[in-house]
Amino acid sequence: MKRAIAAIVLSMAILLTGCSQTTASSEISEPSSGATLSVDDGMFTSRDMEIGYDESTCVHIELNGDAVSCNSDAVTVSDGTVTIADEGTYLLTGTLNDGMILVDAEDSDDVQLVLDNVSIANEDGAALYVRSADKVVVTTAADSENTLSNGGSYTAIDDNNIDAVVFAKSDLTLNGAGTLNIQAAAGHGIVSKDDLALTSGTYRITAASHGLSGKDSVRIASGTYTITCGKDGIHAENTDDASLGFVYIADGTFSIVADGDGISSGADQQILNGTFSITAGGGSGEAATASFPTEAEPSASSSEEDATSTKGIKASGNLTIQSGTFTIDSADDAIHSNSDIVLSSGTYQITTGDDGVHADGAVQITGGTLAIAQSYEGIEGLTVEISGGEISIVSSDDGLNAAGGTDGSGTGFRGDSFSANADAWITLSGGVISIDAEGDGIDSNGSLTVSGGEIYVYGPERSGNGALDYNGEASITGGLVVAFGPSGMAQNFGTSSTQGAMLVSISGSAGDTVTLAASDGTELVSCQSQKAYSSVVISCPELVQGETYTLNAGGTSTQITMDSLIYGETGGFGGGRGGMMPDGTSPNGTPPDGTAPNTAPDAMRGGQRQPA
Repeated sequence: MKRAIAAIVLSMAILLTGCSQTTASSEISEPSSGATLSVDDGMFTSRDMEIGYDESTCVHIELNGDAVSCNSDAVTVSDGTVTIADEGTYLLTGTLNDGMILVDAEDSDDVQLVLDNVSIANEDGAALYVRSADKVVVTTAADSENTLSNGGSYTAIDDNNIDAVVFAKSDLTLNGAGTLNIQAAAGHGIVSKDDLALTSGTYRITAASHGLSGKDSVRIASGTYTITCGKDGIHAENTDDASLGFVYIADGTFSIVADGDGISSGADQQILNGTFSITAGGGSGEAATASFPTEAEPSASSSEEDATSTKGIKASGNLTIQSGTFTIDSADDAIHSNSDIVLSSGTYQITTGDDGVHADGAVQITGGTLAIAQSYEGIEGLTVEISGGEISIVSSDDGLNAAGGTDGSGTGFRGDSFSANADAWITLSGGVISIDAEGDGIDSNGSLTVSGGEIYVYGPERSGNGALDYNGEASITGGLVVAFGPSGMAQNFGTSSTQGAMLVSISGSAGDTVTLAASDGTELVSCQSQKAYSSVVISCPELVQGETYTLNAGGTSTQITMDSLIYGETGGFGGGRGGMMPDGTSPNGTPPDGTAPNTAPDAMRGGQRQPA
């Protein structure tokens, strides 16, 4: 069943990459007690969504500091441990100063624990430990405030490595209309060694390690989550089965401050909607001192010896985001996949010390508003396809990069930067794209194809890079392109284009308004450069072979007769040197202080390196 559900996530991701999408039917709201929520996507059962209970039929457990009162034969108390041995619904109230709720039922039993203003502390263990059951549902009563905590250590009570305030060996679901505070001075906040589902409620989690962790999956339907943790905010990983360890989020409000990744999955990850504020690894300001992994990560897992991964949203499998609002500040990549990424819609505010969006495979963006205010490379994948949306990028190296290789978290070689890779390409067919790059504005180790949209590139001011850089073929058949950059590495579109394009060597300063007018004076293009430039590439549907146009730039007026559909050089010397790091250092040229280039691995962060 779990593999089948994992297959559903994967198939949905595949459908999104090749077909128009259908949003999963969902009805998620904060219900009154007794209401039933439903998400018609196969990820949640009606039991997961149900937060109601009949108080008159519940087993009542009263916590009284160091004592416990209960009149059920299914509940025993010994040395502060309250053991529940049978299925049913248990209503807990009061305070347990130093103890544990232990669920030790049959592996076919379903148990519901209702927390109604409960406080449970355990100095050297879990506050709630599910040793055996088929499924346990923890429900917070309406308007209740509940706190579960660990004092800073865990003492083994059986052969399990119990290292969380809430630790379950079975499927675990949390829901309700109240608040649950988790305080883990050591270890994780909430862990399920099976499936972890959260469908409603408010959660405030402070943990030394992961905030939420599920071995087979983490599934969230709705709710409000505030997570501060020493490792990943939300973590799913199954090292025994690569099809499991996925993350699925239908909706919710998330505020995550994580020393590791914000959200990490060892398999696929899918986000349908939600509001996300994520700070990972201390944020983009920590990128200069962060110790990134030095090779491509085969999974979301990391041993204690490995460098800590500090990405905003990360998936080892496919990552698909249908919608939502995202504010991400990360030391490493903001949105990352070791496979493919699909962004269908949503609003993204990104500040990162490495790539804004990185996939080892394909990046596909079909809509949304994506603002990458700081990055090393803006959007990178083996292939990059943009068909819609509003995208703005500020990068210290390339704006768009079809890298032709896997991610090394910005380190190491990307292969021969002078040879074309048939598997790498950039295709732009729609949307509005604005790029401010210190490296290449658009860099493809293979082909570059433009068929629509509006593309504005404010490329590097120094030589060694260009506004457009490709190693294969570049063609334009539609759309608007205005690309400013230096003249030394300038490239135009190729002769396979069916729309006119011009590459003009002309100098100007930041703030200049560049206009292109037809012979009758009709203004075709008007664009203000954000940086100094010595060349400009312009292509628009109105360019016709044989016609004469006037280009005004930097106080200079130039008459251009399109003797051919492509005016100016079509090639040029591509594959230039990388741009500047976010901290102002140079990854592979001469550093600002004039010293010899640093050849250590962490001096190379994602750009192409010149062959020796």
